[in-house]
Amino acid sequence: MSNYPGLRLEKRGHTALVTLHNPPAHTWTADSLAALERLVQALNADRDVYALVITGDGEKFFSAGADLKLFADGDKGRAATLAKRFGDAFEALSAFRGVSIAALNGYAMGGGLECALACDLRVAEAHAVMALPEAAVGLLPCAGGTQWLTWAVGESWAKRMVLLGERVDAETALRIGLVDELAPKGEGLARALALAGQVQKQSPSSVAACKQLIQGARHTPPQQQLIQERERFVALFDTEDQREGVQAFLAKRTPVWRHG
Repeated sequence: MSNYPGLRLEKRGHTALVTLHNPPAHTWTADSLAALERLVQALNADRDVYALVITGDGEKFFSAGADLKLFADGDKGRAATLAKRFGDAFEALSAFRGVSIAALNGYAMGGGLECALACDLRVAEAHAVMALPEAAVGLLPCAGGTQWLTWAVGESWAKRMVLLGERVDAETALRIGLVDELAPKGEGLARALALAGQVQKQSPSSVAACKQLIQGARHTPPQQQLIQERERFVALFDTEDQREGVQAFLAKRTPVWRHG
């Protein structure tokens, strides 16, 4: 789409499907990163969207991250601009109010893996390979990689992948908690869409509140989060979704969410 260079957007029911499209390796550019941030903002405002699934076009690459040619001349100004674009885009993705799922259909390297780490869940096809190889070229993961990877797999595996440059295959990724499910080649997107479909049963208001609380546990002491949890519970009684959810349950019918 012209408004979102490097990305293709399609709506399937209550799920927004975003396909990375910058052949051959779907590397990120300043324009596509800015486009991702705009796209997530638009989806946040679209109350008919409950979930976001992101994947790469084709069978070989989810995304190879940044194009290293952009850094070949050592321009610090360009580096600073791109680092901010990466951060803004993936932090926006992480804060998406619904559920986000990455369908890893091949190589997810550097900024490609960081994009997947910004999502709530990850499904990897059997041939997928994941790595954060930045230190091998004198750089470091600057789009959340050192933080989100550590939260996902723990400090030891994060150090193996970042400091030693280890590549991880799909089975290892599942074992260490880097991905949540495996799928046969060519079936990762279908499985990710199926997971996204489960979100339709949940109140969008409750999902947004719960996601903020879960992610808040990364940096806020439990004593504060427990207070927030109770306060957010009571605040839901101001929403139509709370009334609809309880009434639908008691009437033994499917709820019709009103997004508020």
